[in-house]
Amino acid sequence: MTHTPDAREVRRWRRYLAAERAEAAVYRDLASRRTGEEREILLALAAAEKRHENHWMSLLGEHAGRPLLTDPRTRMLGFLARRFGSVFVLALAQRAESRSPYLDDADATDTMAADEAVHEEVVRALATRGRQRLSGTFRAAVFGANDGLVSNLALVLGMSAAGLPTAVVLLSGVAGLLAGALSMAAGEYVSVRSQLELENAAAHGPIATDSVTKLDVNENELALVYRARGLSSEDAELQAAEVLSGRDAQPQPATAPHNPIGSALGASASSFAFFASGAVIPVLPYLFGAEGTTAVLIAAGLVGIALLATGSVVGLLSGASPLKRAIRQLVIGYGAAAATYLLGLLFGVSVG
Repeated sequence: MTHTPDAREVRRWRRYLAAERAEAAVYRDLASRRTGEEREILLALAAAEKRHENHWMSLLGEHAGRPLLTDPRTRMLGFLARRFGSVFVLALAQRAESRSPYLDDADATDTMAADEAVHEEVVRALATRGRQRLSGTFRAAVFGANDGLVSNLALVLGMSAAGLPTAVVLLSGVAGLLAGALSMAAGEYVSVRSQLELENAAAHGPIATDSVTKLDVNENELALVYRARGLSSEDAELQAAEVLSGRDAQPQPATAPHNPIGSALGASASSFAFFASGAVIPVLPYLFGAEGTTAVLIAAGLVGIALLATGSVVGLLSGASPLKRAIRQLVIGYGAAAATYLLGLLFGVSVG
């Protein structure tokens, strides 16, 4: 006997139907901005969501009605996918897949619940690819901006709390901006260059053909090279034997895929620019003539908004909750600024 759904079931199934349609559209939009393997994977995800859509359509039958609007989060995903197709969308899609209700819903099949669990891992892997492509320069950008925000807010608030004139506070803020930005740029350049140099030093060098031809076949010291590179003793002996027999005159051992970290100059310039862009925010009220408590409150408010924004970005990229990361960033930043403000008050009292 065919089950006649009640009003509550119809509402729930229609919500699921709308969500599946929207998620399929997100994956198709993302696929339109990709090529090759990533495009094929995204289209396969869209096809799976289409199968889920068909399931709810079958259950609803004549009760399907006109398409519902899905939740605001999924609509935002679709908008971002159409406009940008970025790693941020994949990170959000990863979180959306992790919240699937199908595991606890008897009306969803076990296959659908399993699909959603697998989809989360697939999207996580795609998002990880994007995060790796953004490493290096982007890392320097986000954390450079955050450092500029916190350090210069702390400096400005500490100077203000000590009762120094507005002109001195402004000069200190500008000096802190330049000193911090230059320090960040220099540090990032040295860090990235050092990492690249270490990678180059660790890279496998070629084995000269003329040296190979003169090796003692019985001793087979060439095998030591491959053992040092990580092959087992047996595999090293086999690889060396192939080289000595002339079948592979210049072997290239398999290495792990290289994860580019960006150029040293790019990371350095990004650190300078984003530290400066963060550090200028606490100085803005003083640049526009605000003084005293008013300037302190405006600076703290502007920096708070910026900290929430950078925290959300970090949360999105890491696949974590943007809200939690934003609040954490805000608490840490305000904590550092509050400490220097209190020190400034104590210093001002002692001087007075």
